[in-house]
Amino acid sequence: MMPVLSASQVTKRFGALVVVDHVDFQVDANEIVGILGSNGAGKTTFFNLLTGMFFCDEGVIQFKGEDITRLAPTKRVSRGLIRSFQLTSTFDTLTVIDNLALAWFRAHRGSSLKRLLCTRMARLTREPDVQESLEAFDLGGIRSRMVQNLSLGEKRRLEIAMSMLACPEVLLLDEPLAGLAESEIRGVLSVLRQQMGRLTIVMVEHKISHIEEFVQRVVIMHEGKVISSGTYAECMRQPEVRRSYWQIDTPQVELIV
Repeated sequence: MMPVLSASQVTKRFGALVVVDHVDFQVDANEIVGILGSNGAGKTTFFNLLTGMFFCDEGVIQFKGEDITRLAPTKRVSRGLIRSFQLTSTFDTLTVIDNLALAWFRAHRGSSLKRLLCTRMARLTREPDVQESLEAFDLGGIRSRMVQNLSLGEKRRLEIAMSMLACPEVLLLDEPLAGLAESEIRGVLSVLRQQMGRLTIVMVEHKISHIEEFVQRVVIMHEGKVISSGTYAECMRQPEVRRSYWQIDTPQVELIV
């Protein structure tokens, strides 16, 4: 079966610095994959290459068999490759329900300001997809609250809900759990688990403890390269991963007296 998203020998340089170094990557339909690595491993830059925020210097990126290496981010979005950013991208001076309605309008009616001005917001908020998002992402109780008054965890759930209204085939999440309390992490993962088996998810995360029971496969990067790919247990047994990611299991120097 052809992978839904793949990268072959993808490389990105900034001057003399090679940040992503000939990376091979693929994810199958409805698979949940975590891209892990310590700070400076190149995982976020690689994520930017997948989503079109950067263009690679070498290599090829394909989405459903189509070469999208030089495709603009908006074109990737229209094909179903949707990214949710690490920093929440909501409209803070609007309510939760209004944010969802605007996200639905942009995805299904276009981004024309004229069309938006001619559309009553009350009608948009009654759209079945918008109402279903309130329930699926546990936002019904805060539907009328201004986004600027939400907790970070509530904002994160809202942002993911807004991304889902665009009907992605692949949802790319850039550290969605960053800065959240444990209870908020459980809330975000709870709503994401509802998409298991129905949606392809690629998630960049720094701490494996947050997602080891959620992702089906992990890809571990170090110094711009993929050093391991497989299940959590498989990767954590590899000496190179233990040295670079956990910084343990390094050879001990035996002193001779």
